[in-house]
Amino acid sequence: MPRLAIGPEFPRELSALAQPVRRDAVVALRRFLLNVAGAPHPERVRGARDPRVATLRLAEGRRGVVLRQRDVYWLRTVLPDAEAWSYARRHRYGVNPVTGGVEEWDAEALERVEPALRRSARPSRLFDPICDGDLLGLGLDGRAMPLFRLITNEADVAALEPLLPPTQYVPLAVLARGGTMSEAWRELDAHRASDDRPPGPIDPDDLYAALRRSPDRAAFVHDKVSLDRLLRAPDWCTYLYPPQHRLARAAGYEHPALVVGGAGTGKTVVALHRAAHLAARGAGPVLLVTFSQSLAEVLSAKLDLLIEDEVVRKRVEVDNAERLAVRIVTRAEGRRPALVGPGSRSLAELTDEALRVLSLTTGDLLDDVDPGRKPYRHMIVDEAQDISPAQWRLLRAAVPHARDDLFIVGDPHQRVTDMRVALGTVGITAVQHTLGRSYRLPQELLSFVVRLRGGGPSPGLVEGAADMYDFSAVRHGPHPIVRTYDTQESELSGLRAMIDAWLADGVPPGEIAVGARDQRLVRAAKRALAGLDVRAATFQHLKGLEFERVALVCVAEGVVPQPPPDDPYARARALQRERSILFVACTRARSILYISHSGRGSPFLPL
Repeated sequence: MPRLAIGPEFPRELSALAQPVRRDAVVALRRFLLNVAGAPHPERVRGARDPRVATLRLAEGRRGVVLRQRDVYWLRTVLPDAEAWSYARRHRYGVNPVTGGVEEWDAEALERVEPALRRSARPSRLFDPICDGDLLGLGLDGRAMPLFRLITNEADVAALEPLLPPTQYVPLAVLARGGTMSEAWRELDAHRASDDRPPGPIDPDDLYAALRRSPDRAAFVHDKVSLDRLLRAPDWCTYLYPPQHRLARAAGYEHPALVVGGAGTGKTVVALHRAAHLAARGAGPVLLVTFSQSLAEVLSAKLDLLIEDEVVRKRVEVDNAERLAVRIVTRAEGRRPALVGPGSRSLAELTDEALRVLSLTTGDLLDDVDPGRKPYRHMIVDEAQDISPAQWRLLRAAVPHARDDLFIVGDPHQRVTDMRVALGTVGITAVQHTLGRSYRLPQELLSFVVRLRGGGPSPGLVEGAADMYDFSAVRHGPHPIVRTYDTQESELSGLRAMIDAWLADGVPPGEIAVGARDQRLVRAAKRALAGLDVRAATFQHLKGLEFERVALVCVAEGVVPQPPPDDPYARARALQRERSILFVACTRARSILYISHSGRGSPFLPL
């Protein structure tokens, strides 16, 4: 029986095929996996740069490209016949000797680049001061060393980025910008999917082990059920980038873990996978907490996709801190507390009361002799930057001080409230981990929003400040579109034309969002979009969500920001909060961001 791993591109390409072709390809793949009669057989590729590459005929006119080693197959892509043969001839594969992960090289393109590098090379080359042994120690490929030795400047390295595996590009880029060998090693080590290192040297011929160490590049399927689940699941359920995988699947954390990262780094994905991991392997019930009830509903639906086992799924509750406080008080008093009318209590008062109830029923906050007395054994906190001090004390009291008690994710730059809490001040001594690369935003959009937000420091979730100076993206895309109109009426007509064009491009309505600063403007946008089934919401209500394309309207002076108070201190905080709200709305887009205004634009918009 073949051991079959599927690459992340294959499900996306398969879903784009016409239904009859897709059905035939899935049937062929099932037969191949089960090794039954009628299964496609690997066909050798003449002129292949890697002799292990083969193709599988999956449907009329469509072939899969596989890398094979004995009974291990890595299915990379499905393409029309001619394109599949070309892809198979163009690429070669290897195993990084440091991270142990699999690498794919566009060998044909590199062969075309080498003469150009040779012609432009100067007598003094960039990596001349570094010996081959040191470069090889960073995992650089020996076969590519002659090419790397031709590099003259940082621009040469940047030009090679699309053609190199990330684990080859990263150490070269660090050294090219003047970094040390230690810095290059640390950057490369961040691409390791696990903190558990192999006991001996990595075997470059062990494809199975390399694929297991590459959670963003391959996922193994064992039968029809696991194959069908992978093909229908969204990417984030199956494929985690190595830094995400290392954090989500860690064997355990002795102290509360804090994961910080900018927009698109996958913090919420890490939180979901950590919740699933603890539900399956932890020591008791899990609570996933987020900023609002609407976000809790979104995360609950995502957990339903991620965790198929109903018994395991029931071990995870999803809620926000306010509803948790209400539930604790309701259980203690035997009835739901009034939130409006005579005798009502505010949510802040209920949070304090819930903390008092937990202290009485489970013991002092530091009394964890019997962890079973706490309502939850593990807690995952999403959108941590917007949780109040009182809510943090309640959350801390709801789980014991024990291994894997708190796993916290957040981004200080995405605060949409005025909360500025250092966890140490509320009794949580957390160890910080950082996600520094955006997998959702293209670099062009990321550069725009960093200038909009300001790359300077914000008060962190641990003592000190958080900045975005080293924040980067893994891919490129279109620049944000900023349009100016004479009147709001013409601006909303322009919005309608843009959304109509996106729908005509084939973008699903559910992958489009329209945002405005307040409900009055949202209602105006909805009237302009009458008859179209796209989401329209305030900037704040887009928090935690993501879409293929996002349009933000009425981003004008006097609207964004809203008029701040006169007090200088309050004014500064209000303006920073307004900037953060716009930043959050902009970063909901995966590919295209459209911003419009009538009259003068918001002073926050980069020039």
